[in-house]
Amino acid sequence: MSSLTPLSQFNSLFNKPRFLSSSTTFPNKFPLSVQFHFVSTSVSGMPRKGVVVVSATTTEKQKKRYPGESKGFVEEMRFVAMKLHTKEQAKEGEKEVKEPEERTVAKWEPSVDGYLKFLVDSKFVYDTLEKILQEPAYPSYAEFRNTGLERSACLEKDLAWFKEQGHAIPEPSAPGLTYAQYLTELSHKDPQAFICHFYNIYFAHSAGGRMIGKKVAEKILNNKELEFYKWDGDLSQLLQNVRDKLNKVAEEWTREEKNHCLEETEKSFKLSGEILRLVLS
Repeated sequence: MSSLTPLSQFNSLFNKPRFLSSSTTFPNKFPLSVQFHFVSTSVSGMPRKGVVVVSATTTEKQKKRYPGESKGFVEEMRFVAMKLHTKEQAKEGEKEVKEPEERTVAKWEPSVDGYLKFLVDSKFVYDTLEKILQEPAYPSYAEFRNTGLERSACLEKDLAWFKEQGHAIPEPSAPGLTYAQYLTELSHKDPQAFICHFYNIYFAHSAGGRMIGKKVAEKILNNKELEFYKWDGDLSQLLQNVRDKLNKVAEEWTREEKNHCLEETEKSFKLSGEILRLVLS
């Protein structure tokens, strides 16, 4: 890389006067690549040997800053995810309401059968996630084992409760099967994209998912709180521990890999939304 010595310091390098070409420009914010050579000129316009002409060119542009970047990569993921909500779901949301599950939960008309389908498919996805993390294809996945956010065991208890109430427990359906298969394939070939899904699945459930569970319980379960919406220990601390791990893993990524992870957010919302829609089926 060319020297980045400020032009003002050249007075200490040369004792004779220097004359700059009239076409030379000096960006006042960016690093400069400085070149100099000898030409024949003089103050009067007459030829004279040995005068330095300095030319400067911009060698790099100001680094682009991404929303949330200064707080860590998790904040970048959160920023992108919130933009994909509707205004009814979040104040930062920018998406228009197109599907029934994108309306505010207060307007939902859930059914027990539909909710059971949702719980079964959710469990299938969580089972898949937890298996992937227990048998990691990449060493970084091991950071996310036994975080306290795991949901499979809780969902197993909830489904057992529904069965005790006389409800038939359905088999996993297309939305859950499709998402689980996609996660399995992704985990072996695209760790950045997989981490995007991991983040959105667990963190979305701890926020909007809890609100959905509460509202659905009010409408069809006589306010019963399912195990799916309970955590051992302080949930905020569990989430912070995982944020720290995610930020640590992302520190090893290039900017291109981080952007690739962020670009997967929309796919995560699409697949999760298809499972959530089962509540209203």
